[in-house]
Amino acid sequence: MKSHAATLLAEVRTFRQNHPDVRYVDLIALDIPGHFYGKRYPIEMLEKVASGSPLKLPQNAVLLGAQGGLFKIGDYCFNDGDPDANRRLVPGTLKPVNWESQPLGQMLITSDGSDAPIEFEPREVLAKVLERLHHKGIHPVVAFELEFYLFDKKLDNGLPQFARDPLSDDADDQPNLHIERLSRFNDVLDDMAQTAKDQGIDITVITAELGPGQFEINFGHLDDGLRAADWAALFCRSTRGVALKHGYRASFMAKPYLQFPGSGMHVHVSLYDGAGNNLLAAHQQQPLRHAVAGCLELLPHCMPIFSPNHNAFRRLGGTVNAATRACWGFEDRDACVRIPESDPRNLRIEHRLASADANPYLVLAAILVGLEHGLEAKQEPIAPLNEDRASGTDFPVEMLDAVRAMQHQPVLRDKLGAEFVDVYCENKRQDHLAFQQEIHAREYRWFL
Repeated sequence: MKSHAATLLAEVRTFRQNHPDVRYVDLIALDIPGHFYGKRYPIEMLEKVASGSPLKLPQNAVLLGAQGGLFKIGDYCFNDGDPDANRRLVPGTLKPVNWESQPLGQMLITSDGSDAPIEFEPREVLAKVLERLHHKGIHPVVAFELEFYLFDKKLDNGLPQFARDPLSDDADDQPNLHIERLSRFNDVLDDMAQTAKDQGIDITVITAELGPGQFEINFGHLDDGLRAADWAALFCRSTRGVALKHGYRASFMAKPYLQFPGSGMHVHVSLYDGAGNNLLAAHQQQPLRHAVAGCLELLPHCMPIFSPNHNAFRRLGGTVNAATRACWGFEDRDACVRIPESDPRNLRIEHRLASADANPYLVLAAILVGLEHGLEAKQEPIAPLNEDRASGTDFPVEMLDAVRAMQHQPVLRDKLGAEFVDVYCENKRQDHLAFQQEIHAREYRWFL
Protein backbone atom coordinates (compact mmCIF):
# COMPACT_ATOMS: atom_id res chain seq x y z
CA MET A 1 0.00 0.00 0.00
CA LYS A 2 1.30 3.44 -0.90
CA SER A 3 2.21 5.85 1.86
CA HIS A 4 0.14 9.01 2.30
CA ALA A 5 2.90 11.16 0.80
CA ALA A 6 3.39 8.81 -2.15
CA THR A 7 -0.35 8.87 -2.90
CA LEU A 8 -0.43 12.67 -2.84
CA LEU A 9 2.69 12.94 -4.97
CA ALA A 10 1.22 10.57 -7.54
CA GLU A 11 -1.95 12.68 -7.62
CA VAL A 12 0.02 15.88 -8.26
CA ARG A 13 2.17 14.30 -10.96
CA THR A 14 -0.84 12.79 -12.71
CA PHE A 15 -2.54 16.19 -12.63
CA ARG A 16 0.54 17.82 -14.19
CA GLN A 17 0.60 15.24 -16.95
CA ASN A 18 -3.08 15.74 -17.72
CA HIS A 19 -2.96 19.54 -17.44
CA PRO A 20 0.49 20.66 -18.63
CA ASP A 21 -0.69 24.25 -19.15
CA VAL A 22 -1.55 24.76 -15.44
CA ARG A 23 1.20 26.68 -13.67
CA TYR A 24 -0.54 27.56 -10.40
CA VAL A 25 -2.87 25.82 -7.96
CA ASP A 26 -5.09 27.54 -5.39
CA LEU A 27 -4.84 25.81 -2.01
CA ILE A 28 -8.09 26.66 -0.27
CA ALA A 29 -10.04 26.04 2.94
CA LEU A 30 -13.35 27.29 4.32
CA ASP A 31 -13.37 29.80 7.18
CA ILE A 32 -16.07 30.23 9.84
CA PRO A 33 -18.39 32.47 7.72
CA GLY A 34 -18.12 30.00 4.83
CA HIS A 35 -15.64 31.85 2.60
CA PHE A 36 -12.59 30.27 1.02
CA TYR A 37 -9.17 31.53 2.02
CA GLY A 38 -5.77 30.21 0.97
CA LYS A 39 -2.72 30.75 -1.21
CA ARG A 40 -1.82 30.31 -4.88
CA TYR A 41 1.10 27.91 -5.22
CA PRO A 42 3.32 27.24 -8.24
CA ILE A 43 2.70 23.69 -9.35
CA GLU A 44 6.37 22.82 -8.74
CA MET A 45 6.07 23.82 -5.07
CA LEU A 46 2.93 21.71 -4.74
CA GLU A 47 5.01 18.63 -5.48
CA LYS A 48 7.26 19.54 -2.55
CA VAL A 49 4.26 19.94 -0.25
CA ALA A 50 2.87 16.61 -1.42
CA SER A 51 6.25 15.05 -0.62
CA GLY A 52 6.09 16.26 2.96
CA SER A 53 7.31 19.88 3.03
CA PRO A 54 5.46 21.98 5.62
CA LEU A 55 2.30 23.78 4.54
CA LYS A 56 1.58 26.62 6.95
CA LEU A 57 -1.01 29.40 6.91
CA PRO A 58 -2.03 31.82 9.66
CA GLN A 59 -4.20 30.08 12.22
CA ASN A 60 -6.41 33.13 12.55
CA ALA A 61 -7.44 33.07 8.88
CA VAL A 62 -10.20 30.75 10.08
CA LEU A 63 -11.55 33.53 12.32
CA LEU A 64 -12.12 36.15 9.63
CA GLY A 65 -15.46 37.94 9.71
CA ALA A 66 -17.90 38.02 6.83
CA GLN A 67 -16.08 41.05 5.37
CA GLY A 68 -12.63 39.61 6.01
CA GLY A 69 -11.86 41.59 9.15
CA LEU A 70 -10.31 40.25 12.33
CA PHE A 71 -12.20 40.36 15.61
CA LYS A 72 -10.73 40.13 19.08
CA ILE A 73 -11.87 36.72 20.27
CA GLY A 74 -10.23 35.79 23.55
CA ASP A 75 -6.49 35.96 22.96
CA TYR A 76 -6.79 35.16 19.27
CA CYS A 77 -5.84 37.66 16.54
CA PHE A 78 -4.37 40.44 18.70
CA ASN A 79 -2.69 38.82 21.73
CA ASP A 80 -1.34 35.59 20.27
CA GLY A 81 1.22 36.88 17.77
CA ASP A 82 -0.89 35.65 14.82
CA PRO A 83 0.86 32.24 14.64
CA ASP A 84 0.97 29.94 11.66
CA ALA A 85 -0.70 26.54 11.85
CA ASN A 86 0.01 23.43 9.84
CA ARG A 87 -2.35 22.41 7.06
CA ARG A 88 -2.38 19.29 4.91
CA LEU A 89 -3.54 18.58 1.38
CA VAL A 90 -6.88 16.76 1.09
CA PRO A 91 -6.32 13.77 -1.23
CA GLY A 92 -8.52 13.52 -4.28
CA THR A 93 -9.39 17.23 -4.43
CA LEU A 94 -6.76 18.47 -6.91
CA LYS A 95 -8.89 19.51 -9.89
CA PRO A 96 -8.76 21.95 -12.82
CA VAL A 97 -10.47 25.34 -12.64
CA ASN A 98 -12.18 26.14 -15.93
CA TRP A 99 -13.97 29.38 -15.10
CA GLU A 100 -10.88 31.59 -14.84
CA SER A 101 -9.30 33.34 -17.83
CA GLN A 102 -6.05 31.39 -17.40
CA PRO A 103 -5.55 27.66 -16.73
CA LEU A 104 -5.56 27.03 -13.00
CA GLY A 105 -5.95 24.24 -10.49
CA GLN A 106 -7.37 24.11 -6.99
CA MET A 107 -7.04 21.75 -4.03
CA LEU A 108 -8.56 21.66 -0.58
CA ILE A 109 -6.37 21.99 2.49
CA THR A 110 -7.28 21.42 6.12
CA SER A 111 -5.82 21.26 9.62
CA ASP A 112 -7.77 18.12 10.52
CA GLY A 113 -5.50 15.12 10.55
CA SER A 114 -2.43 17.31 11.13
CA ASP A 115 -0.26 17.17 14.24
CA ALA A 116 -2.10 20.11 15.83
CA PRO A 117 -5.60 20.59 14.38
CA ILE A 118 -7.25 23.99 14.79
CA GLU A 119 -10.12 23.33 17.20
CA PHE A 120 -12.42 25.90 15.59
CA GLU A 121 -11.73 25.06 11.94
CA PRO A 122 -15.12 23.98 10.48
CA ARG A 123 -13.76 20.89 8.73
CA GLU A 124 -11.98 19.79 11.90
CA VAL A 125 -15.20 20.23 13.93
CA LEU A 126 -17.06 17.92 11.54
CA ALA A 127 -14.15 15.46 11.42
CA LYS A 128 -14.25 15.04 15.21
CA VAL A 129 -18.02 14.46 15.19
CA LEU A 130 -17.72 11.83 12.46
CA GLU A 131 -14.82 10.10 14.21
CA ARG A 132 -16.81 9.85 17.44
CA LEU A 133 -19.83 8.43 15.62
CA HIS A 134 -17.68 5.85 13.83
CA HIS A 135 -16.25 4.71 17.17
CA LYS A 136 -19.85 4.19 18.31
CA GLY A 137 -20.60 2.10 15.24
CA ILE A 138 -22.70 4.81 13.58
CA HIS A 139 -21.98 5.51 9.91
CA PRO A 140 -23.86 8.44 8.33
CA VAL A 141 -24.79 8.62 4.67
CA VAL A 142 -25.31 12.21 3.54
CA ALA A 143 -26.63 14.18 0.58
CA PHE A 144 -26.82 17.96 0.22
CA GLU A 145 -29.27 20.01 -1.84
CA LEU A 146 -28.47 23.66 -2.53
CA GLU A 147 -30.72 26.45 -3.80
CA PHE A 148 -29.34 29.60 -5.40
CA TYR A 149 -30.39 32.59 -7.47
CA LEU A 150 -29.08 33.86 -10.79
CA PHE A 151 -28.91 37.64 -11.16
CA ASP A 152 -27.83 39.93 -13.94
CA LYS A 153 -24.08 40.52 -13.78
CA LYS A 154 -24.59 44.28 -13.36
CA LEU A 155 -26.01 45.61 -10.13
CA ASP A 156 -28.44 48.54 -10.03
CA ASN A 157 -27.07 50.94 -7.40
CA GLY A 158 -25.82 47.95 -5.48
CA LEU A 159 -29.11 46.05 -5.77
CA PRO A 160 -29.52 42.77 -7.68
CA GLN A 161 -31.37 42.73 -10.99
CA PHE A 162 -33.33 39.80 -12.38
CA ALA A 163 -31.38 37.47 -14.63
CA ARG A 164 -31.99 38.14 -18.33
CA ASP A 165 -33.79 35.41 -20.23
CA PRO A 166 -31.24 34.45 -22.93
CA LEU A 167 -33.99 33.81 -25.51
CA SER A 168 -36.02 37.00 -25.11
CA ASP A 169 -33.49 39.23 -23.27
CA ASP A 170 -36.33 40.09 -20.90
CA ALA A 171 -35.97 39.91 -17.15
CA ASP A 172 -36.77 36.47 -15.76
CA ASP A 173 -39.13 38.03 -13.22
CA GLN A 174 -41.91 35.44 -13.13
CA PRO A 175 -41.63 32.93 -10.29
CA ASN A 176 -42.44 29.47 -11.54
CA LEU A 177 -41.43 25.82 -11.55
CA HIS A 178 -41.65 25.46 -15.32
CA ILE A 179 -39.31 23.03 -17.01
CA GLU A 180 -38.87 25.53 -19.85
CA ARG A 181 -36.77 27.74 -17.59
CA LEU A 182 -34.20 24.96 -17.42
CA SER A 183 -34.11 24.99 -21.22
CA ARG A 184 -33.81 28.78 -21.46
CA PHE A 185 -30.88 28.83 -19.03
CA ASN A 186 -29.46 25.54 -20.25
CA ASP A 187 -26.05 26.88 -21.29
CA VAL A 188 -25.11 28.23 -17.88
CA LEU A 189 -26.77 25.41 -15.92
CA ASP A 190 -25.11 22.73 -18.05
CA ASP A 191 -21.74 24.41 -17.57
CA MET A 192 -22.33 24.58 -13.81
CA ALA A 193 -23.19 20.88 -13.69
CA GLN A 194 -20.26 19.81 -15.87
CA THR A 195 -17.83 22.00 -13.94
CA ALA A 196 -19.05 20.46 -10.68
CA LYS A 197 -18.56 16.99 -12.15
CA ASP A 198 -15.03 18.00 -13.18
CA GLN A 199 -14.47 18.78 -9.48
CA GLY A 200 -15.50 15.22 -8.66
CA ILE A 201 -18.99 16.20 -7.44
CA ASP A 202 -21.87 13.84 -8.20
CA ILE A 203 -24.57 16.17 -9.54
CA THR A 204 -28.02 14.62 -9.84
CA VAL A 205 -31.32 16.51 -10.12
CA ILE A 206 -31.61 20.12 -11.35
CA THR A 207 -34.82 22.01 -10.58
CA ALA A 208 -36.17 25.44 -11.54
CA GLU A 209 -37.36 26.70 -8.17
CA LEU A 210 -40.23 29.01 -7.29
CA GLY A 211 -38.31 32.30 -7.20
CA PRO A 212 -37.38 34.22 -10.37
CA GLY A 213 -33.99 33.00 -11.51
CA GLN A 214 -33.89 30.50 -8.64
CA PHE A 215 -32.61 26.95 -9.09
CA GLU A 216 -31.77 23.92 -6.98
CA ILE A 217 -29.10 21.30 -7.64
CA ASN A 218 -28.92 18.03 -5.73
CA PHE A 219 -25.87 15.89 -5.02
CA GLY A 220 -25.56 12.14 -4.72
CA HIS A 221 -25.57 10.32 -1.38
CA LEU A 222 -22.17 9.68 0.19
CA ASP A 223 -20.98 7.50 3.06
CA ASP A 224 -18.18 10.04 3.68
CA GLY A 225 -19.59 13.06 5.51
CA LEU A 226 -16.43 15.14 5.06
CA ARG A 227 -16.46 14.59 1.34
CA ALA A 228 -20.18 15.43 1.16
CA ALA A 229 -19.52 18.77 2.86
CA ASP A 230 -16.48 19.31 0.59
CA TRP A 231 -18.80 18.90 -2.39
CA ALA A 232 -21.21 21.54 -1.08
CA ALA A 233 -18.41 24.02 -0.41
CA LEU A 234 -16.70 23.47 -3.75
CA PHE A 235 -19.99 23.65 -5.64
CA CYS A 236 -20.65 27.16 -4.30
CA ARG A 237 -17.22 28.32 -5.47
CA SER A 238 -17.45 26.83 -8.95
CA THR A 239 -21.06 27.92 -9.49
CA ARG A 240 -20.27 31.56 -8.76
CA GLY A 241 -17.30 31.40 -11.12
CA VAL A 242 -19.23 29.78 -13.98
CA ALA A 243 -22.08 32.26 -13.62
CA LEU A 244 -19.72 35.23 -14.07
CA LYS A 245 -18.26 33.58 -17.16
CA HIS A 246 -21.76 33.50 -18.66
CA GLY A 247 -22.66 37.08 -17.72
CA TYR A 248 -24.61 36.33 -14.54
CA ARG A 249 -24.10 36.49 -10.81
CA ALA A 250 -24.90 33.34 -8.84
CA SER A 251 -25.67 33.91 -5.18
CA PHE A 252 -26.43 31.60 -2.28
CA MET A 253 -27.65 34.57 -0.22
CA ALA A 254 -30.44 33.35 2.02
CA LYS A 255 -33.08 35.97 1.21
CA PRO A 256 -32.24 38.26 -1.73
CA TYR A 257 -35.90 39.24 -2.32
CA LEU A 258 -38.38 39.80 0.47
CA GLN A 259 -41.33 38.91 -1.77
CA PHE A 260 -39.86 35.64 -3.08
CA PRO A 261 -38.69 32.42 -1.40
CA GLY A 262 -35.28 32.29 0.18
CA SER A 263 -32.56 29.79 -0.66
CA GLY A 264 -31.98 26.82 1.61
CA MET A 265 -29.44 24.09 2.24
CA HIS A 266 -31.31 20.81 2.64
CA VAL A 267 -29.37 17.90 4.09
CA HIS A 268 -30.48 14.26 3.90
CA VAL A 269 -28.95 11.99 6.56
CA SER A 270 -29.39 8.29 7.21
CA LEU A 271 -27.47 6.27 9.79
CA TYR A 272 -26.13 2.72 9.37
CA ASP A 273 -24.29 0.22 11.53
CA GLY A 274 -21.13 -1.58 10.46
CA ALA A 275 -23.13 -4.31 8.74
CA GLY A 276 -25.06 -1.82 6.61
CA ASN A 277 -28.32 -1.95 8.56
CA ASN A 278 -30.31 1.28 8.77
CA LEU A 279 -30.26 2.22 12.45
CA LEU A 280 -33.24 4.56 12.13
CA ALA A 281 -35.49 1.78 10.80
CA ALA A 282 -34.94 -0.69 13.65
CA HIS A 283 -37.62 -1.56 16.22
CA GLN A 284 -40.55 -0.16 14.24
CA GLN A 285 -38.59 3.07 13.58
CA GLN A 286 -38.33 3.98 17.25
CA PRO A 287 -34.71 5.19 16.81
CA LEU A 288 -35.99 7.54 14.10
CA ARG A 289 -38.33 9.14 16.60
CA HIS A 290 -35.53 9.45 19.16
CA ALA A 291 -33.22 11.00 16.57
CA VAL A 292 -35.90 13.51 15.56
CA ALA A 293 -36.44 14.45 19.21
CA GLY A 294 -32.72 15.11 19.63
CA CYS A 295 -32.58 17.26 16.51
CA LEU A 296 -35.56 19.34 17.64
CA GLU A 297 -34.20 19.74 21.18
CA LEU A 298 -30.88 21.16 19.98
CA LEU A 299 -32.21 23.05 16.96
CA PRO A 300 -33.00 26.31 18.84
CA HIS A 301 -29.43 26.30 20.16
CA CYS A 302 -27.89 25.79 16.72
CA MET A 303 -29.53 28.76 15.02
CA PRO A 304 -26.27 30.74 14.58
CA ILE A 305 -25.07 27.79 12.46
CA PHE A 306 -28.27 27.31 10.47
CA SER A 307 -28.87 31.08 10.02
CA PRO A 308 -25.33 32.49 10.05
CA ASN A 309 -26.07 36.14 9.32
CA HIS A 310 -28.66 38.89 9.60
CA ASN A 311 -30.12 38.21 6.18
CA ALA A 312 -30.53 34.48 6.84
CA PHE A 313 -33.03 35.18 9.61
CA ARG A 314 -35.19 36.99 7.06
CA ARG A 315 -35.72 33.67 5.28
CA LEU A 316 -37.58 32.11 8.21
CA GLY A 317 -41.35 32.21 7.82
CA GLY A 318 -43.54 34.33 5.59
CA THR A 319 -42.91 32.27 2.46
CA VAL A 320 -43.41 28.68 1.41
CA ASN A 321 -41.55 25.81 3.08
CA ALA A 322 -39.61 27.88 5.64
CA ALA A 323 -40.55 27.04 9.21
CA THR A 324 -40.71 29.50 12.09
CA ARG A 325 -40.68 26.82 14.81
CA ALA A 326 -38.77 23.60 15.47
CA CYS A 327 -41.08 20.95 14.07
CA TRP A 328 -41.13 17.72 12.11
CA GLY A 329 -43.40 15.75 9.83
CA PHE A 330 -43.74 12.93 7.34
CA GLU A 331 -43.55 14.15 3.73
CA ASP A 332 -44.11 17.73 4.95
CA ARG A 333 -41.99 20.52 3.48
CA ASP A 334 -43.19 23.00 6.09
CA ALA A 335 -41.24 21.05 8.71
CA CYS A 336 -37.67 21.77 9.78
CA VAL A 337 -37.10 18.02 9.94
CA ARG A 338 -38.92 16.18 7.17
CA ILE A 339 -39.14 12.40 6.86
CA PRO A 340 -39.30 11.62 3.12
CA GLU A 341 -41.26 8.57 2.08
CA SER A 342 -38.85 5.67 1.58
CA ASP A 343 -38.32 1.98 2.16
CA PRO A 344 -36.68 0.89 5.45
CA ARG A 345 -33.27 0.54 3.80
CA ASN A 346 -33.26 4.25 2.81
CA LEU A 347 -35.13 5.73 5.77
CA ARG A 348 -33.63 9.13 6.53
CA ILE A 349 -34.27 12.62 7.79
CA GLU A 350 -34.19 15.73 5.61
CA HIS A 351 -33.04 18.75 7.61
CA ARG A 352 -34.45 21.80 5.84
CA LEU A 353 -33.74 24.75 8.12
CA ALA A 354 -30.24 25.89 7.14
CA SER A 355 -29.83 28.74 4.68
CA ALA A 356 -27.89 28.16 1.47
CA ASP A 357 -25.06 30.41 2.64
CA ALA A 358 -24.48 28.46 5.87
CA ASN A 359 -21.21 26.63 6.40
CA PRO A 360 -21.83 23.05 5.17
CA TYR A 361 -19.28 21.49 7.54
CA LEU A 362 -20.89 23.09 10.57
CA VAL A 363 -24.46 22.45 9.39
CA LEU A 364 -23.75 18.74 9.01
CA ALA A 365 -21.89 18.63 12.34
CA ALA A 366 -24.84 20.25 14.14
CA ILE A 367 -27.35 17.88 12.53
CA LEU A 368 -25.29 14.80 13.42
CA VAL A 369 -24.89 15.96 17.01
CA GLY A 370 -28.68 16.34 17.23
CA LEU A 371 -29.18 12.82 15.90
CA GLU A 372 -26.51 11.43 18.23
CA HIS A 373 -28.02 13.18 21.24
CA GLY A 374 -31.47 11.87 20.37
CA LEU A 375 -30.32 8.28 20.05
CA GLU A 376 -28.63 8.53 23.45
CA ALA A 377 -31.44 10.35 25.30
CA LYS A 378 -34.20 8.14 23.83
CA GLN A 379 -36.92 10.78 24.24
CA GLU A 380 -40.17 10.90 22.32
CA PRO A 381 -40.56 13.86 19.94
CA ILE A 382 -43.42 16.32 19.91
CA ALA A 383 -46.35 15.52 17.63
CA PRO A 384 -45.56 15.69 13.90
CA LEU A 385 -47.25 18.35 11.78
CA ASN A 386 -49.27 15.60 10.14
CA GLU A 387 -51.10 15.17 13.45
CA ASP A 388 -51.04 18.75 14.73
CA ARG A 389 -50.39 21.71 12.43
CA ALA A 390 -49.62 23.87 15.49
CA SER A 391 -46.94 21.51 16.78
CA GLY A 392 -43.49 22.99 17.31
CA THR A 393 -41.19 24.78 19.73
CA ASP A 394 -39.87 28.30 19.38
CA PHE A 395 -36.34 29.11 18.28
CA PRO A 396 -34.48 32.45 18.25
CA VAL A 397 -35.11 34.65 15.24
CA GLU A 398 -32.44 37.29 15.93
CA MET A 399 -28.68 36.74 15.96
CA LEU A 400 -27.83 38.01 19.45
CA ASP A 401 -30.60 35.91 21.01
CA ALA A 402 -29.41 32.93 18.98
CA VAL A 403 -25.81 33.35 20.13
CA ARG A 404 -26.90 33.45 23.77
CA ALA A 405 -28.92 30.27 23.25
CA MET A 406 -25.95 28.49 21.69
CA GLN A 407 -23.00 29.53 23.79
CA HIS A 408 -23.82 27.80 27.08
CA GLN A 409 -25.72 24.77 25.77
CA PRO A 410 -23.94 21.83 27.49
CA VAL A 411 -24.54 19.19 24.80
CA LEU A 412 -23.14 21.45 22.06
CA ARG A 413 -20.15 22.42 24.17
CA ASP A 414 -19.43 18.76 24.80
CA LYS A 415 -20.03 17.35 21.33
CA LEU A 416 -18.90 20.25 19.11
CA GLY A 417 -16.15 21.41 21.47
CA ALA A 418 -16.29 24.22 24.00
CA GLU A 419 -13.47 26.13 22.32
CA PHE A 420 -15.26 26.02 18.97
CA VAL A 421 -18.59 27.11 20.49
CA ASP A 422 -16.99 30.09 22.25
CA VAL A 423 -15.02 31.19 19.18
CA TYR A 424 -17.96 30.72 16.81
CA CYS A 425 -20.43 32.59 19.00
CA GLU A 426 -18.08 35.52 19.46
CA ASN A 427 -17.37 35.61 15.72
CA LYS A 428 -21.12 35.81 15.00
CA ARG A 429 -21.70 38.38 17.73
CA GLN A 430 -18.94 40.62 16.40
CA ASP A 431 -20.06 40.18 12.79
CA HIS A 432 -23.61 41.17 13.73
CA LEU A 433 -22.47 44.23 15.67
CA ALA A 434 -20.21 45.29 12.78
CA PHE A 435 -23.17 44.97 10.41
CA GLN A 436 -25.13 47.38 12.61
CA GLN A 437 -22.41 50.05 12.40
CA GLU A 438 -23.88 51.70 9.34
CA ILE A 439 -26.84 54.04 9.14
CA HIS A 440 -29.22 52.89 6.45
CA ALA A 441 -31.05 55.41 4.26
CA ARG A 442 -34.32 54.14 5.75
CA GLU A 443 -33.28 55.50 9.16
CA TYR A 444 -33.00 58.98 7.71
CA ARG A 445 -36.39 58.62 6.01
CA TRP A 446 -38.01 57.53 9.26
CA PHE A 447 -36.25 59.63 11.88
CA LEU A 448 -34.40 62.60 10.39
